[in-house]
Amino acid sequence: MKKFLLTGILTTALLINNSTDAARYFTQGDKLGSSTPYGDNVKIGKYVQADDAKIYYEVYGAGEPILILHGGGVGTPYELGKILDELKKSHKLIVMSTRGHGRSEIGHTPLTYKQKAEDALAVLDDLKISAPVQILGFSDGAYTAYEIAALYPEKVERIMAIGAGTLKAGYFPSDMSLADLEKFDKRFIDGQKKIRPEPERWQEFLSDYMKFWSSQSVGAETFGKIKCPVLLIVGDEDDHAPVITVLAAHQMIENSRLCVVPKAWHTAFLDNYDVTSTAIFQFVNTPLENLKPSKKVDYNSKVLEVVK
Repeated sequence: MKKFLLTGILTTALLINNSTDAARYFTQGDKLGSSTPYGDNVKIGKYVQADDAKIYYEVYGAGEPILILHGGGVGTPYELGKILDELKKSHKLIVMSTRGHGRSEIGHTPLTYKQKAEDALAVLDDLKISAPVQILGFSDGAYTAYEIAALYPEKVERIMAIGAGTLKAGYFPSDMSLADLEKFDKRFIDGQKKIRPEPERWQEFLSDYMKFWSSQSVGAETFGKIKCPVLLIVGDEDDHAPVITVLAAHQMIENSRLCVVPKAWHTAFLDNYDVTSTAIFQFVNTPLENLKPSKKVDYNSKVLEVVK
């Protein structure tokens, strides 16, 4: 079976709540991850009530704040662990588990990106952070970052978006089976069942999430409203957010720049960490006034019109 089908959905992290088993991401194998159990660090974790769900988050480091938004479906922050290990040395990281993921509740309201954006703002409000923040988002997390920037531009200083371009309804399948996930990584499923507040609703959430995700259309109506600097990162082998869709988003965002990561799939930060992390760290550490947009090459726009 293909390396898997969804938006960070099956590329994402697992945390085993077990003293003898380290934190891991989905299908991690024996590769070493971070020594910090991001998303399941209950010694420092907190909850905030956001509408009808309790949202779980952790805070690391000190300095200018960066909000971390992981991939969707079965994602956890641990998937970004290696990058977070470096970023927390110089920044304050707000690491949240999004609604229906990890230790956060599912709630009962219909899934929307506006809801996801408001969940994130509830976390920032709980921390009394009112100044604009940087956001690092992967896949579903990147789309949430776009929504925050479009709806609440005063809340966002800059965005690092991995694996998220234009999107048309029907691109992704409309359902996902928990039983199928278990066939690929039983340790992942068993571990998640231990930390989720409502494990009996997991299949319900996956089905609702995929119906939501399959129906999504993201284009100029969102990207055209984003005014903050955006770094778009995409693997050259990404089939969840193909390069051409990220190029299209780049053309629509006023202040953007594009990094195509060689020999990398949707999880560019895992497949080619050196290139991905270098791009992120350079962008994060550049003074805001120096983040000038890349030139929008007219030829790109003409090609995009042909392939639409």
